[in-house]
Amino acid sequence: MKKFRKFLSRLCLILLVIIVLYFAFEIIKACLVTPRIMEKALKNVTTKVSDLNQWQLNALLAIEDPNFYEHKGVDLRTPGAGLTTITQSLTKVFYFNQFKPGLAKIKQTLIARYVVDKLVTKDDQLTLFLNTIYLGEAKGKAVFGFEHAAKAYYNKRVGNLTEDEYLSIVAMIIAPHNFHIVDCPDANAERTKRIKKVISGDYQPKHLMDLYYGELDEETQKGLPPASYVPSSIKAWCLKSLQSIKVKLKMLFQWLLQLLVTGKYYLENTSRSSSLVARVE
Repeated sequence: MKKFRKFLSRLCLILLVIIVLYFAFEIIKACLVTPRIMEKALKNVTTKVSDLNQWQLNALLAIEDPNFYEHKGVDLRTPGAGLTTITQSLTKVFYFNQFKPGLAKIKQTLIARYVVDKLVTKDDQLTLFLNTIYLGEAKGKAVFGFEHAAKAYYNKRVGNLTEDEYLSIVAMIIAPHNFHIVDCPDANAERTKRIKKVISGDYQPKHLMDLYYGELDEETQKGLPPASYVPSSIKAWCLKSLQSIKVKLKMLFQWLLQLLVTGKYYLENTSRSSSLVARVE
């Protein structure tokens, strides 16, 4: 048994070393290719940070990455920030051919933290985000970037959009198909309204994953990533389960209390009987 435990410990240690070496290799590789990748990407941008007015920029960051200029590529503390910062979004675009949750998320986080945030300025990161973010489809063609979206959905330059038009595009970022301006106008309008409340300060995100600023109807929930939203049916099941556990714990507590009372009564009676026997003797 001891030999097996020793073997298992060594095996776990070897696996841990392999995993660490793998991620270290990926970080080093990303460091080497990043200057070339970013130089090429920045040459092809159509929208710069300066193309957005200050209100547009503040609104975007308030919703997508509230702590963008302060964090170091990863933010797991700010309420409403979710699990993916702007830096991590860029990492997903430029360092993955196919992205699957799991080890890829760890790799994405490490590259964002130790490569992209170190080697790419915040303004360049934001510029690339404005140009590469996927914003649904229009007339059967994929839409990437704010300028393309403004042209596709409103036939305007991004700087000429009204506040509502601009926010309706921001509303699509989290789930382009669920909040599509054309295909799901009601859902888009509702999310835009909620975004306005966040920007104005009328609503404060309650926790890290409070990305939708309140409950969603069942139709809008369909197709959303599980990590970003817990469907009402699951919430109801959890609440029902918790209620059931609460009832059972209450019953258990009452049973234990009754057992204690009975035990105490038994001990007292036994003690009295012993005293009486002692007196008789």
